[in-house]
Amino acid sequence: MKIAVLGGDGFCGWPTSLHLSEQGHEIHIIDNLSRRWIDTELGVQSLTPMDSIQERCRIWKTLTGNELHFHLLDLAKEYERLRQWLAEEKPDAIIHFAEQRAAPYSMKSDRHKVYTVNNNVNATHNLLTAMVETGIDAHLVHLGTMGVYGYSSVGAAIPEGYLDVEIENLEGEKKGLEILYPTKPGSVYHMTKSLDQILFQFYAQNDGVRITDLHQGIVWGTHTDQTRRHEQLINRFDYDGDYGTVLNRFLIQAAIDYPLTVHGTGGQTRAFIHLQDSVRCIELALSDAPKAGDRVKIFNQMTETHRVRDLAEMIARMTGAKVAYLPNPRKEAEANDLIVKNEQFLALGLDPTTLQEGLLDEVVEVAKKYAHRIDRSRVPAVSAWTKDIAKRVETDPEGKRLKSVS
Repeated sequence: MKIAVLGGDGFCGWPTSLHLSEQGHEIHIIDNLSRRWIDTELGVQSLTPMDSIQERCRIWKTLTGNELHFHLLDLAKEYERLRQWLAEEKPDAIIHFAEQRAAPYSMKSDRHKVYTVNNNVNATHNLLTAMVETGIDAHLVHLGTMGVYGYSSVGAAIPEGYLDVEIENLEGEKKGLEILYPTKPGSVYHMTKSLDQILFQFYAQNDGVRITDLHQGIVWGTHTDQTRRHEQLINRFDYDGDYGTVLNRFLIQAAIDYPLTVHGTGGQTRAFIHLQDSVRCIELALSDAPKAGDRVKIFNQMTETHRVRDLAEMIARMTGAKVAYLPNPRKEAEANDLIVKNEQFLALGLDPTTLQEGLLDEVVEVAKKYAHRIDRSRVPAVSAWTKDIAKRVETDPEGKRLKSVS
């Protein structure tokens, strides 16, 4: 197939592009390189050194003979160029990663909230209306998040997108109804993914756009089979308090003898998936496309759930690291259950990669190799969800701040 990977320069987009290219698909990466600009804004860099996207594509072609086509385009701002590109290229499938993906970044300030909504919602809507206007029959696969469901404890398994309910009509009769599982976003970022769901529902029912929405858990790991091929194909690896995912951050902290920072009680339960499984799920979703007129197909893209403090304690046992319990910068419950259904991917043949010490060691090894690139001051998570919470955020977990002797 000819596949457009929107956001193909990013943490999930790059390994997905390589994975699908190796399978023989014609890959077109569309990206505005905003993630690289955000690194500049935050004054932090990927733990792993990243070449330009053009150089990475050149290395891949030299290594495999497969060409990755790169197009510099801003989906949220350049609608006319996007529509023209779709009309000319007519991709068979479109994978949509092109959204600002960090909850803490989306809550840093009013400016970051506005940027996240403008970028994410405009990008999704521009894409959908351009697909309708050009008349292409591409399968749209979108990377969403488990976070749209919220993290409240209801004592029941979260279904894959839809919930069967009963309502009473005016005659007092019980009528069955299928609805989207009610969203309860925990950040502005998660809110944009919830808005995406409504946009998808409308364009699927109104225009017959074929859409698969993947509600993904937290991604961990560094490598896929393809990124291991060459040093310059290595994936980006975020360790900072805004973009670093919790398990990867713990492993980084252990590698540099930094306290494992657990916020609040650590009773928050999260869903996880290894990077290799993430790209495999994209492949499986592409092979199981809905038909025009079908409802949006929704998958829960995760393989296991863990409490944050359990992960910290497991890594502390492995590495000898200390665990530091800090005030929570997020506005969330101190603890929650998370029971998730994921039968659809398992039925399609996913063989899950679960937490294993060997894979965890791999992350620590990468962290130690590039430890000289780590700015320890960027490790703490300091973006607060409200102004009141900001007053109690701990910015110095190592206790290195100068102290008064008076």
